[in-house]
Amino acid sequence: MSSSEPTPTVEIRSEQPVDVAAIAAVTGAAFAGAEHSAPPVRPGGPPGEVDLVEWLRADEGWIPELSLVAVLHDQVVGHVLCTRGLVDDAPALGLGPVSVRPDLQGRGIGDALIREVLARAAERGESLVALVGEPAYYGRFGFVPARTLGVEAPDPSYGEFFQALRLGPGPHPQGTFRYAAPFDRL
Repeated sequence: MSSSEPTPTVEIRSEQPVDVAAIAAVTGAAFAGAEHSAPPVRPGGPPGEVDLVEWLRADEGWIPELSLVAVLHDQVVGHVLCTRGLVDDAPALGLGPVSVRPDLQGRGIGDALIREVLARAAERGESLVALVGEPAYYGRFGFVPARTLGVEAPDPSYGEFFQALRLGPGPHPQGTFRYAAPFDRL
């Protein structure tokens, strides 16, 4: 499908236990061969993002209501999640991975997932979301280089790709960001 085709109507909802295998399949397909993909954890296995999502589900940083799927014609076609991160000792969120089935990429499904997870994070009273991603893409959601908000990357090599978004008008944490522990396993 080309990006000139109309955006399909998808349902965005919270992940359910029945979605786990479909999320793994979508994540594996979305990151297969991606230049920035985490290497397979299991030799010959799927991209590391598949294992990362599984590890995050078992981690204390897991926030079930911030793991969302996009459903089209009763099939999971996309997934996004935010997990608990820290800026120094203050709570924050790490966004990602974001996955959309390859044949549906460029059709607005990723945008819809990201907008919904950010809205739900704001409703929870979260103050800051950070991620590593393409500035041209994530800028459309309001993400800026994290250091402009006083937030330093966990790895300086992330450079401009480490971005953050303030949620709400209140204060936000400043310091060094740390993802949920499973990110350190990649």
